[in-house]
Amino acid sequence: MVTKKTPKVRQPKAELLNQEGLAAYAAWDVDNAVRKFRAAIQLAPDEADYYLNLARALSRSGDFDQALRALAEFLRLEPDADVAERFERLFASGLDDVETILTEKMSDAGLPIELIGASLQMWLEYRIALGREPLILRKPEAWAAALDYVVRKVNLYPVKQREVAETYQVSQRVLHDHFTALVSTLDVMPCDYRFFVGDQNPLDKLVEAAELLDQLEARFRET
Repeated sequence: MVTKKTPKVRQPKAELLNQEGLAAYAAWDVDNAVRKFRAAIQLAPDEADYYLNLARALSRSGDFDQALRALAEFLRLEPDADVAERFERLFASGLDDVETILTEKMSDAGLPIELIGASLQMWLEYRIALGREPLILRKPEAWAAALDYVVRKVNLYPVKQREVAETYQVSQRVLHDHFTALVSTLDVMPCDYRFFVGDQNPLDKLVEAAELLDQLEARFRET
């Protein structure tokens, strides 16, 4: 007879902080998300999901050293988790198959090292951001192609999906599916600060314009 494992009951205050952290993460209030997850961990230091969520928030902020530390704590608590092998691979010193193909193809295309670095960073963040979701890695070329394509689009390179698909020898449909997965999971936008490598980001002008508009609005309403 197989005995069913009793579900673990989470500490209510800690779980409330965790849920608030998830809401902040989704809203791009990353600093607040990190604070919430850290507070949840203080109350429930043996809850693996809180470390995993903290790692996701830290990677979104670009603090990958701390994100990996949080992942190490997750692995300590759940060494046999379904995603353990994927996270353990993040601590390896060598390149994985996706990174190897990506680096070779982008180098052959004469793309700058900064753009290649942005692609590798995107792959690192994506594998963390997935959390407990599985990573389907049947064809590394497809992920390499999608990373190349997304980063070029972010950096306003004139590139066609068909051209990238042909370079990596994958179908446009597969490339599109992987492109969609990256963009939706990481919430990537044009000129995304995380992956934009140019000297002047066009988004800066939008921020300046928004600030100017706020100032003008305030002056307009002065009495």
